Amino acid sequence: MSSLLRGWFGLRGKLLLLSALLLVIPYLGYQYILEMEQYLSRGQEQVVLGTARALATALSERPELFNNGNYSRSRSGSDLYVYPTFAPLLIDDGSLADWGDYQQYEQSYSEGSSTPYSQNRYTSFRAEGSGDPLNFRLMLAEYNRMLYFYVKAEDSHPVLRQRDSLRLDRSDALQITLENREGEFERYLVAPYDNEFLYVFRIDDGERAAYIHEPRITGRFHLTETGYEYEVRLPLEMVGDKFGVALYDVDDPRQRVLEALVATSGVERQEELGSLRRPTPEIDRIVAGMGHTNSRVRVVDRNQRVLLSTGDIESASGLLLVEQEKETGGAWGRLREDVLHPLYSRILTRPSDRFMNELYETGVVEGDQVLGALDGTEQSGFITLQDGITRLLEAAWPVMADGQVLGAVVVDQNMNGIRTFRNQALETLFDTMIGILLLTVSALFLFASSLSSRIRSLRNQAEKVVDERGRLNQISITPSRSADEIGDLSRSFANLVERLGQYTQYLENLSSRLSHELRTPVTVVRSSLENLRLCNDEPEAELYIQRAEEGLSRLSRILSNMSEASRLEQILRESDKEAFRLDQVVRACVAEYRQIYPDTAFNAEFAPVTVEGTPEYIAQMMDKIVANAVDYSPVGKPVRISCKAEGDEAVISVINQGPYLDPRMKDRMFESMVSARTSSSGGVPHLGLGLHIARMITEYHGGRIYADNLSDEQGVSITIRLPARRSS
Repeated sequence: MSSLLRGWFGLRGKLLLLSALLLVIPYLGYQYILEMEQYLSRGQEQVVLGTARALATALSERPELFNNGNYSRSRSGSDLYVYPTFAPLLIDDGSLADWGDYQQYEQSYSEGSSTPYSQNRYTSFRAEGSGDPLNFRLMLAEYNRMLYFYVKAEDSHPVLRQRDSLRLDRSDALQITLENREGEFERYLVAPYDNEFLYVFRIDDGERAAYIHEPRITGRFHLTETGYEYEVRLPLEMVGDKFGVALYDVDDPRQRVLEALVATSGVERQEELGSLRRPTPEIDRIVAGMGHTNSRVRVVDRNQRVLLSTGDIESASGLLLVEQEKETGGAWGRLREDVLHPLYSRILTRPSDRFMNELYETGVVEGDQVLGALDGTEQSGFITLQDGITRLLEAAWPVMADGQVLGAVVVDQNMNGIRTFRNQALETLFDTMIGILLLTVSALFLFASSLSSRIRSLRNQAEKVVDERGRLNQISITPSRSADEIGDLSRSFANLVERLGQYTQYLENLSSRLSHELRTPVTVVRSSLENLRLCNDEPEAELYIQRAEEGLSRLSRILSNMSEASRLEQILRESDKEAFRLDQVVRACVAEYRQIYPDTAFNAEFAPVTVEGTPEYIAQMMDKIVANAVDYSPVGKPVRISCKAEGDEAVISVINQGPYLDPRMKDRMFESMVSARTSSSGGVPHLGLGLHIARMITEYHGGRIYADNLSDEQGVSITIRLPARRSS
């Protein structure tokens, strides 16, 4: 169990744990797509706002397209539409030809049916078989502040008023009912004799009912093959908020009993009248000419009444989406279809394409955007419907004329397109990231397994290097050829084990070396003391005493050399540096060497150079290097010493002829307790500390020391490079 836990908390487990940080990438991708959704929403908002602006610009400065009256809000089912025309309509030509294309917008009302609205309860129903049914079509228009309308009735038995009759209720008649600008309820009645200009009466509902001629309402009545037609004109100043038209039908010319009444709304009470609405064909043509088919466009007047509505809000998504191709083959395709996509369906919100926007179900557009546009400021914003998922984008732009707001253009789209696009992008992102995560985690697991295997192999080799007693085995670590850090570590371990083996071998040889070095002075002292004990002659005793003192002096030098390195390191840390002429110090040292080593020639070359440090330590360094060079220099061969400046460095070189350096010792000869000698020379003990002390002094002065074999002759060169001080 513990080994299993160690395995999971090992390199592989940690890498797998760290790979969990890769989950931040899908999260960042998710946040990025959400930001893109916001960006696209804002872009779509600008597009919709630009559409509203373009349409409003096309409608601006066209006051004839908008109703200037102070109309109240309309009621669905009983409202009448008024279309503006751009030329006067002839009402005395006995024809409706001048209405032209406007006739396609006429509204139909029939007896005995619910046409055109299911709420039209004002259509009467006669008894079956009693007379013929009545229906008519109505069209209203406006030009130059005049209201025009025609009534085209289908009546196979029209009954007109007799010329000698004063009764208006015993023949076919037209009743016009309205609310005037002052809010008063007024009714007008027309009962023609024949094809003639209209003679209109206002019905006075005072104490004595009366008919009063109204000359402001003009028009013409004429019979047709299928019935009759009325063309009527009246000033808009007579009309307030509400308006209604009714036809009275009398089929029996002898009884003249009212058989039916077909009306656009209730005409007997003011509150039952319908309102005037004006979806103009000109506005229709302007909007259609803009070519905006992927938005819902509504034109409203300043009373928020819909003058034009085109487009379907449920399909107006603003984006053309391409259906993504599904991968059904392979393990990855099955994983996506069977696991991932069902999971996405639970997480991601799916937009609905079946919704109703209550704000657009009446003839009045409401909302902050419309109200703001009608106040003269363009507005745009998002609306969330009651389902909490569907969002609508609405933009409204005011339509202006002479600095006055005539109405507004309202353009709206649903956000289902962007939501669907977002879901598709998220699904693609998650599919890609999950695939990348699986590949990455698998690759990391395999990579961690490879690293663990190599590290364990290196550990096993390192454990075999040292035995149970702590001694080095004759086993070396095989260095890896890999260029990575583990390969570098294995090579470092191999080098370390090799150097440790050499150092251990040196320590093992040190005892024999010390034994050899100490045996001679100890033997001298012992033999001198023994001879001194047996000797009675004073001069001879003095000789034995002198020999014993020389042995003790040699023992003292051996002990002094062993502690010299540690004492020097402490002294160097406490020493102060000063500027001095390096060439002068080396020159003085060379002069002393000529006296100390009279059998060795010294060829010297000097050039002025200044360094910072301690002259005494430079002299001590030179003693160690020159002593080493003299020991290896053949008899009669000179030692060459130079001191000069090279760039920003002061360079000291000591060259001696003699045997080459062992390449294995070339980089190690400046280390502590490392010596290339096999025996002492000149009776002086050598413990491998001289060149190590020279390196310590060089590094104290900020320089470096190294040894090279000569290329042109057999010999060795030791070079010291110190930073030179620039002359001020």
